[in-house]
Amino acid sequence: MLNFARGRSQARSNRSMPIAVMEYPDPKRKSNIFGKLLMAAALTALCIIMLKHSPSFSTPTHFSRHEKGVTHVLVTGGAGYIGSHAALRLLKESYRVTIVDNLSRGNIGAIKVLQELFPEPGRLQFIYADLGDPDAVDKIFSENAFDAVIHFAAVAYVGESTTDPLKYYHNITSNTLMVLKSMAVHGVGTLIYSSTCATYGEPEKMPITEETPQVPINPYGKAKKMAEDMILDFSKNSDMAIMILRYFNVIGSDPEGRLGEAPRPELREQGRISGACFDAARGIIPGIKVKGTDYKTHDGTCIRDYIDVTDLVDAHLKALQHAKAHNVGIYNVGTGKGRSVKEFVEACKKATGVDIKVEYLPRRPGDYAEVFSDPTKIRRELNWTAQFTDLQESLGIAWRWQKAHRNGYSSL
Repeated sequence: MLNFARGRSQARSNRSMPIAVMEYPDPKRKSNIFGKLLMAAALTALCIIMLKHSPSFSTPTHFSRHEKGVTHVLVTGGAGYIGSHAALRLLKESYRVTIVDNLSRGNIGAIKVLQELFPEPGRLQFIYADLGDPDAVDKIFSENAFDAVIHFAAVAYVGESTTDPLKYYHNITSNTLMVLKSMAVHGVGTLIYSSTCATYGEPEKMPITEETPQVPINPYGKAKKMAEDMILDFSKNSDMAIMILRYFNVIGSDPEGRLGEAPRPELREQGRISGACFDAARGIIPGIKVKGTDYKTHDGTCIRDYIDVTDLVDAHLKALQHAKAHNVGIYNVGTGKGRSVKEFVEACKKATGVDIKVEYLPRRPGDYAEVFSDPTKIRRELNWTAQFTDLQESLGIAWRWQKAHRNGYSSL
């Protein structure tokens, strides 16, 4: 701190004056004092401005300090489809939430919805940042007092991962390292990691348990498995509470219609089958393309375990509540029931009331025939069971949001 208080080196002398004499002020002396005061004020203002722009200067906020009875959760990728739904649930459950997203796949519209729902100070903050920037990540952890991290942020399209694998290894594996390192340095004690059933590849036996060998067959699954391995290696010498959730194919949206799935137009071709069905039902595309009809399944199309996003978010909350120091929990998150792509399309036709045109094409690179979960472990240990298991009902809820938001969040 600079001290601008000016002390006198000598005390003012006591002078006696004749009664009849008056002393008039010296105009030059008055002007000199006034000038010094102006200079001191200007220097003080300059120092304040410099301090405020200094990286080390920060005004304490609700987010920068731990508070008894309040759990502060960092949600990476919280502007995305799953992340925004998780943030909504956390906020409803009175958690303090910080969302970090670079908006490469997320939607600022989802953030605005959450901000309007929870405008109170200390509830929600959004930080626009890239987890691949080590300085930005360190600054985020330095300036905020997190109690836990739910790490959703990731690119997540199987087809895209086969054409641009380096993007996936950087975005998933490398960025997870950045987050994990900062958590360790800043003493954040709980990690909930968003993984995927793609780490299993194409298992020989169904259903998939947590003990099923992980043999991923595409860069997306490989990058996620590498991130898991890194977390597990770190956990051997750490007291961090860690939960890894390997979930299956996500569908649905917020039952109250506040949030939904709105992929960028250029990524629609890579997106989920539900998005393609809805685009076809709205006439945005002429029909949907089903890739692969020669798989060894009952109707030749892929079989997947479709889990509603509301159930998936609930699993994350259960994982957060059950996380224990010095412990790693690994759980499959699915319904335990597989549905074929043809069955999915038929359910979507009924949910939308539109006879969607279907074009059948050759297989997509990196896809596998049949994947569905055994949710026994998560039911036994976390008391979690999927509730929204009616495929047509989940698609109907998502369809209502799609109809009300033809242009995604830009309709707001």
